[in-house]
Amino acid sequence: MAGQIIKRGDKTWVVRIFTGRDAKGKRCYLNKTIKGNKKDAEKYLNTTQTAISTGTFVEPSSLTVNAYLDQWLEAAARPRLTERTYLSYEWLLKHYVRPPLGSIKLADVRPLHVQALYGRMSAPKLKEKEAPQPGITYGLGLSARSVRYTHSVLSSAFKQAVRWHMLIRNPCEAVELPRKVQTEMQAFSPAEAGRFLAAVAADIHATLFTFALATGMRPEEYLALKWSDIDLESGAATVRRTLIWRKGGGWYFGEPKTSRSRRTVPFPVSVLRSLVEHRRRQMAARLKAGAQYQNSDLVFATGEGTPLNLRNLTQRHFQPALLRAGLPLKFRLYDLRHSCATLLMVAGENPKVVSERLGHASIVLTLDTYSHVLPSMQQAATEKLESILFKKTGTQ
Repeated sequence: MAGQIIKRGDKTWVVRIFTGRDAKGKRCYLNKTIKGNKKDAEKYLNTTQTAISTGTFVEPSSLTVNAYLDQWLEAAARPRLTERTYLSYEWLLKHYVRPPLGSIKLADVRPLHVQALYGRMSAPKLKEKEAPQPGITYGLGLSARSVRYTHSVLSSAFKQAVRWHMLIRNPCEAVELPRKVQTEMQAFSPAEAGRFLAAVAADIHATLFTFALATGMRPEEYLALKWSDIDLESGAATVRRTLIWRKGGGWYFGEPKTSRSRRTVPFPVSVLRSLVEHRRRQMAARLKAGAQYQNSDLVFATGEGTPLNLRNLTQRHFQPALLRAGLPLKFRLYDLRHSCATLLMVAGENPKVVSERLGHASIVLTLDTYSHVLPSMQQAATEKLESILFKKTGTQ
């Protein structure tokens, strides 16, 4: 029989359904206890048999969310992700998702559980020594971007559970996400860029800052550059890897962000001269350090040859330079990249050229990111049309 109903007591029934055969040919059955009258048992039997015949049946599992996430990370996530992305997934799930959801059975997770998780992440965080205010629910105080990233990871995990027939549907599909906040782009004006370069001229990392501003590379790209990536004859640098610091210590070379991130970026003659002088000083420091120098062939390194730490570089060199230049500390080291792109576009450079210099996946991303520059470009285009259409023909 495909299914049968067995009475086990007063208003208690066991529904037994044949679900197929295992790899050894052994018959498999689903046994479900139903509390109620016989019609309830019959309804469950008919519904389950229909789901089995249509391929939508999901056998109930006692697996918890924690146990499932362990399996998903190892079987589905790790093989397709870079080490950096995998570690970020692992950290995010450990700190945000597992505490509230980990002990719940996977089959019991509902959209309400996920919505509550996102609400807790978004709710304001109670500051130290601050008295809680009545009527306010406190949480982690995370940004909309952090919540959306968590949603992306968790939804991917649950989507795989649906494909593995462990869930009927993805509970993340029915939740509301916080509105995405478009952060204002921070970039130097031409005058500010000049003041900044003057302020870093005497810093030991002056060449690094100048190089970053002139090439538009990401910090993890120029910090991973080796001298073998630099062509001093043609004045160009090739991005082949990124420098990644692990949480808790240690570093490694990773793959560029996208396929288009692998690129060759030319730099101005002034930067070329600075690099030549920088290499001379680095060679002298290497000889002085002797066997203690850890030679990784890095263009930008510490006095011992090890990679530069981004936080130290920011706090000990970049921010003091901003103060000397009279610039606000709101600027980040990454904003040197934004400044390079903005200055080029304001100067009338073709957005396609700027996109290739930055290593963007597409020109659409470049135009969306630097849309604040477009009004001035439109004004310049209008003035060009005035010159082309009217001044030459004498039409007014």
